[in-house]
Formats: sequence, structure tokens, C-alpha cells
Amino acid sequence: MRHLLDTRTLARGDALRILDIAEDMSDTQSREVKKLPTLRGKTVVNLFFEDSTRTRISFEAAAKRLSADVINFAAKGSSVSKGESLKDTAQTLQAIGADAVVVRHPASGAPRTLATSGWISAGVVNAGDGTHEHPTQALLDAFTIRKRAFGADSRGRDLGGLRVVIVGDVLHSRVARSNVWLLTTLGAEVTLVTPPTLIPQNVAAWPVRVQYDLDAALAEGPDAVMMLRIQLERMHAAFFPSEREYARRWGLDAARMRRLPDGTIVMHPGPMNRGLEISSDAADSARSTVLEQVANGVSVRMAVLYLLLAGERPATGTATEDEMNRGDR
Repeated sequence: MRHLLDTRTLARGDALRILDIAEDMSDTQSREVKKLPTLRGKTVVNLFFEDSTRTRISFEAAAKRLSADVINFAAKGSSVSKGESLKDTAQTLQAIGADAVVVRHPASGAPRTLATSGWISAGVVNAGDGTHEHPTQALLDAFTIRKRAFGADSRGRDLGGLRVVIVGDVLHSRVARSNVWLLTTLGAEVTLVTPPTLIPQNVAAWPVRVQYDLDAALAEGPDAVMMLRIQLERMHAAFFPSEREYARRWGLDAARMRRLPDGTIVMHPGPMNRGLEISSDAADSARSTVLEQVANGVSVRMAVLYLLLAGERPATGTATEDEMNRGDR
């Protein structure tokens, strides 16, 4: 794998390979010594042009647990804020010997530009670009759904037969877009539930169903309900009458939770607007996978960095069999 830029073009076999290697990585994280020597001598740069806490820390933890050197580069307070171009920044990273660049950028397509421009030889991972995609978030979501659905038997399995409802601000959500493409590639049936004002214009071309009534969608008994964050910082118009009205019609509250089938899980990419798209009852319930998603994110990002920087999975044994047996000594 040379780069990870989106899930729309990610082949089913490649997606399953990432998820299976993430299972191997997850197994190592329950050990006393969590670090593996796999990427010793490699340099991973976190290049963030937008504020981030969860994603940046997750990638940093993933790289360090694979023994890579990590450089965190935030645009605020750097030469970027003084007008330095993406090209100039890329050439600086090339000069310091970056092996992989994890990039978050407000402009859709910026990671692809970085990967295909010839400015840099490093592998590029898209950590979120504009309202386009966020592929590692979708991969960790798929990993979480698969783990909850199949437990110890999840390796090698896709999501065929599972039903996922994605609820909320689809228009501004790169998480929703990446999940739509990945989950359907893996065989899941995806339904979007959103106010009519928050649905993208081109959604007719997506492999999904669209509903506007959350209660009707939940009555169908989905296996997973993914609540999207209302991205107030991206909204420059009145997309719904009020926050109270949104919570009443499209929020997951205690009453809706009680009507869900026993096995339905509740997901959220974070950070949560409690009381708006999700109530504390839902966020803190046993059904909630919010903290599992955070933990699984490290394993999935370890798998992605492994594939970018250490090669393909061996034909026999697990992806990191030798490393897992000896740890980082």
C-alpha cells in the first residue's frame, strides 16, 4: 500500500487486510509491553492544518507503539500561518527525511495533491480533508462493528448482512462519506437519516437509502446506529430551526434507546455534542462503543502505518508474528 487517501477507491481485499492486521495489532495492546520494533528508524510526520485532538493523538500513539520517530507539525504558529505553501511545507518534510506524512487539511483533495505531486516521496495518509473523506475513521468504525458483531471470529469476515444507520449532518461530514463507501464495499446495508437541508446534492449516486424519519429507521432494527456530530463551525446558514428542534427529531435520546433491539450498538466519531445529536444516556450506555472506537483507532492506524512502511502481510503467520513474540526489548 503506497498511500491511504480515501475509502471510495479502497478495494474490498485491501480493506479486509487492514482490518485483519488491526486485529493482530489489537492483540499486542493487551500486553504489558505494548511497543513493537517494526518501524524503528522510520519517521512519521503528523501534518495538521486543522485543529485535532483525537486523531492526532491516535496517530502519534500508533506510530510510537511501532517504534517510529514522530514529528508533530501544527499549522498554527508555524510558517504555514505566515503564508508558506503546501509545496514548500512538503519539500521541507522531504528534506528532513519523512517516511510517512499523516495530513489533515481544510481543503478537499489536499492529501491527494501531496501524494501525487512529486514534491515528496513519503507515503501519505489522509487524516481528514475538508468535507471529502476521513478513511481511517471509517476503518476503525468498520473494525468496531465487526468486532461487536462477530467477536473472536471476526478475522477475515466482511460486514455482509449487517445494517447500519448513519444519522445527522451528512452534508458536512467526511466521516459519513468514508463510512458509506467502506461499509457498502464490505457488504453492509447503509441508511442515511438526516434533515432534508443536511443531505448532499449528489447523494442519489451513493449506494445508500435515505430517510428523514429517525424513528422509522430505528424501527427496522439496525445492527449499528452511528450518530454524527453537528458541525456548527462549518455551518454558515440556518440548516434547522433550533438545536432543541434538531434534538427532538434527530437526536438519540433515552426513549429512542429503549426502543432499539438488544444487540444494536451506538457509535459516535467524537467529539460529542451531548444533548444535541446524542444524550448522555445513550453516550454512556453499555451499547455505546465511543471509547472502544478510540482504542480501536490506535490498532487500525498501526495497521495502516505498518502497511505503508513495512510492506505487505507475510504469507504465513500474523503480520507481526516475530515482533509480537519478542516485543520491544
